[in-house]
Amino acid sequence: MAKQKYDRQIIKNVIDKSLKNKKEITQLTIKIDSKLDDALATLSDKINISKNRLIENILYESGIIEEVEENYYD
Repeated sequence: MAKQKYDRQIIKNVIDKSLKNKKEITQLTIKIDSKLDDALATLSDKINISKNRLIENILYESGIIEEVEENYYD
């Protein structure tokens, strides 16, 4: 099992931001363990967002991915 790099504050921040910010996304698809899927389903139901949006928000909040401007140029 991977060592937890971040604390529960990430999840709290994701929940807080999910309740405030509702932006449109195209699609996010990943393979996850069934226990994690159940946990994400429960949490996403409680804060009224999709599981994909929840995963995306967790990845943004943890710094694993960054949002890029729509008009990005090299």
